[in-house]
Order: sequence, then structure tokens, then C-alpha cells
Amino acid sequence: MHFASEPYERHVHENGQQRDVRRVTLIPGDGVGPEVVRSARRIIEAAGVPIEWEEAEAGAEVFRRGDTSGVPRETQESIERTRVVLKGPLETPVGYGEKSANVTLRKLFETYANVRPCRELPGVPTRYAGEGIDLVVVRENMEDLYAGIEHLQTPDVAQCLKIITRRGSEKVIRYAFELARREGRRRVTAATKANIMKLTEGLFKRVHEELAAEYREVEADHLIIDNAAHQLVKDPSQFDIIVTTNLNGDIISDLASGLVGGLGFASSGNYGDDVAIFEAVHGSAPKYASKDVINPTALILSSVLMLRHIGEFEAADRIEDAVLVTLEEGQAVTQDLARLSGDVEAATSTTGYTEAVISNLGRHPAGGSVRSSAGIPEAVVPRRTMTSAGSAREASGDRKLVGADVFLETDVAVDELGPELERLSGDSLRVAMISSRGTRVYPPSGLRAEDIGWYQCRFVAPGTNGDGGSAVSDREVLELLGRVSERHRVTQVEMLQSFNGEPGYTRAQGE
Repeated sequence: MHFASEPYERHVHENGQQRDVRRVTLIPGDGVGPEVVRSARRIIEAAGVPIEWEEAEAGAEVFRRGDTSGVPRETQESIERTRVVLKGPLETPVGYGEKSANVTLRKLFETYANVRPCRELPGVPTRYAGEGIDLVVVRENMEDLYAGIEHLQTPDVAQCLKIITRRGSEKVIRYAFELARREGRRRVTAATKANIMKLTEGLFKRVHEELAAEYREVEADHLIIDNAAHQLVKDPSQFDIIVTTNLNGDIISDLASGLVGGLGFASSGNYGDDVAIFEAVHGSAPKYASKDVINPTALILSSVLMLRHIGEFEAADRIEDAVLVTLEEGQAVTQDLARLSGDVEAATSTTGYTEAVISNLGRHPAGGSVRSSAGIPEAVVPRRTMTSAGSAREASGDRKLVGADVFLETDVAVDELGPELERLSGDSLRVAMISSRGTRVYPPSGLRAEDIGWYQCRFVAPGTNGDGGSAVSDREVLELLGRVSERHRVTQVEMLQSFNGEPGYTRAQGE
């Protein structure tokens, strides 16, 4: 992808002085998006930041015009020029139709690190007030189930592939450690489900452990993701930075925002090597659209992250302090905050809140400024340290094809299917097991599984017990598929490999 050489322009002001003007792509978004974007833009302009906005489209209206990406080419070209985006929430159809335009934007520009600060704010009543919550969730942004690779295996069986790569894990985990180093944070906690998903989430955990050796001044630990959620509710102040996979990060960052007042205060930045996209965590909330009641704090604080990213540190501090003063003094209380305090009649409008923040520019909160999260002017991951795909393949050492998992749709009962597949397996392969949704049903294991007419049938080389001791050829697997497909509908095939004598696949329950 080609990027413009420099996203700045030089303007001459009335006093004759020249100043660089930064171009930024502005996407108003859907629902309440235009209102919160308008609020953030007014405050940035009141703070005197020299930005030239390139307004662009994405989301619902683009979908309605028939563009299934939700992100038109004109918007992509603007981002290629500016490399920085401030955007409102985008609407995405649920359960059908097009992919999320939010996810499309992140993937188009490889913004691999989703950074979501979570900190106690003055004047916001919560169960944890006074405990000093100040943590950051760093969420991997490109992989996992959010890769969106789904298939209907049968009319009644759907599958989503969970993709975790060493390179993707290394980039986001190194980002988390570099963020800790720059902000003087003491600990980076990896949160995974490696106890169950030993190969995918396990890879993420192993990369975290490997990289920790390069950042000895930062404590590194690991929690199972469900325990991390438990600990966040029990004692959130114990955390500094949590780095995690995509789906886990999406869930626990929303949980974390609930600890400090809700999504109305949840800011985020999506950081890549070349592009950064800043947005509120909350959705488009169409039922509140055009009512002038939405809390714009989340997007205002996201714009603060943006200003720090482009090097406008003084303006970022002024705006953040103005927000803190407004909250601390309770001068303008938006609808969600009024509900928290139990005085709905005291609610002010989005416009009124924005004007209050503008009036407080230049003031400092009595409780002191809160540490800025993700205040980094450039992408923090040193590219030279990245593991290349080639070197990772070399490190795999002894690698063998030892069999195949063949997924079948069939009405044949498993006690008949097993012996039949044994006859079809030939001389070079044998049936190691058949499973239904991960539970072995053949040979009988004593475990019961619902018959859904879809089976994982594992064929391996004779003598193979998961140690990679025997090997088969691609041709032998293809010949097996030919024989099996004459009798049953094959829906998927996964080649089974071993690496340095260790199986590159997991066993079924009861296997």
C-alpha cells in the first residue's frame, strides 16, 4: 500500500509566522457518531490545534449504497494520505450481511494494537471510587476469531477459525512491553485461555514469556482469562497493562470500562506501523441519535490520544485537564452520569457539556492530572526485532505429515462409520479416532455425545501416536479422500503435522 510522503501542510498566519498543519481523516460515523465527533472537533479547534480535517464516509450509509466493505475507496485514499483517523462509531448489521466496517478499517491498515485505557475519573461515582484504577488493555486487533473466517459445514453446523500467529502475537505483546517502558508501568499481564486452547492461546502465552526476557525491568505474569475477569472485578487496581487476544480483549476492555463509569468514558486507539485510528469504544446507539444527550467524553479522550500520537502534547494535556475539571466540579453532567449520581433532572446536553469543557481549557483539576495512557508519538514496535516467517519455519526443525483430519457429513451411525472408514483407510493410514464436537465417539470412550451428523475423522500413519514417528505423503492423503468422498460428503480436511516430534494438533476429549 502506498502512503503519502508527509501528511503535513505549511500555512502562513496573519502574524507572518509559518506553522505546519496536520491533515487528519474525520469519519463522523453513524447514530450518535456525528454528535460526539462534532464535540471533539469543536474542543480541538478551541484549543488552537492546527488540523486540516478531511471528512470521509464509512458505515451504514455506505452499506446502503451497495458497497459491501462499508469503507469506500475515497475514504481509503484519504487515510493513505493522512495516516491518522478520528472516527465516530459505525453501525454494522448483526448476524447477517456485511462484515463490520470497524474491523475492515483496522484490517485495511494493519492497526494491530487496540489500546484501551481504563482509569478512575474524578466526579464519576462508581463502586471503585478512591481505589486508583489506572490500567490499559492492549488487545490484538487482526487475528483470532475476528479474522472472520467462517464456514457452514452442514446446514446445521457452523465453524469459525481461530487464527493466532507468532508474528501477530509478537507485535502486540512487544507493543505492550514498550508501552509499559515508556509510561513507567511496572507489570504486563498476558490473559489467555491457554489451559483449554493449548495451541492457539498457548502460542500467545509462550510468545509473552519469550519476550519478557527482553524487558526485565517490567514484571511479566500470566492469568487465565476468566480469572483475569474475576480479578478485575475483585481488585482492579492490581493491574497495570493487560495484553490479550482479540476476542478476550474486546470483552474484558468493556468490563474494565464498567469499573470506571461505563462506555461513555471509554477511549481507544488502534495503532499500526503506518496508520493510527482513534475512536470511542461505544457503539452507534441509534436510539439516542440527534437528541443531544449522548456523553461525548469517550471520543474527546480518544482525540486526546490522537493529539499525543501526532505530537501535540501541550494541547492534549490542556484538553484532558479541561475534561477532568468539568467532571470534578460537576458543572455539566450528561445523561449517563446523571443516572449514576441518581439525579436525572441535573442532566445537561451534549452541546452544553462540550461548551463546559471548552470554557475550562487552561484550568487544572484540583486532584491533579491523571497519567496519560498511550501517549506515544510513533508506533513503538521496532520492526528489526520481528521474527520473520522464514526464520520461524527454520526453527520448526523436523517436520512431518503424519495424517489428516477428515470432517464428514453423514447419516451413518458412528458404530457403522468407524469400521467402514477402517476398510477405506488403506495400507498407509489407519483410523485413530472419530469425534463429535471434540468428544471421541469411536472407538467407544464411555463419553456420550449428541449425534449431529458431522464428525471429525482422524487418519494417521500406522505406528503414529502423536510423536511424529511415522509419515505419509500428500498423495496418500489425496487417495484416501477419493475413497472416502465416494461414500460420504467431505466438508473439510486438515493436514496433521508434527514438529520436532511433537504433534501440531490436539487430541479429542477421551482420546
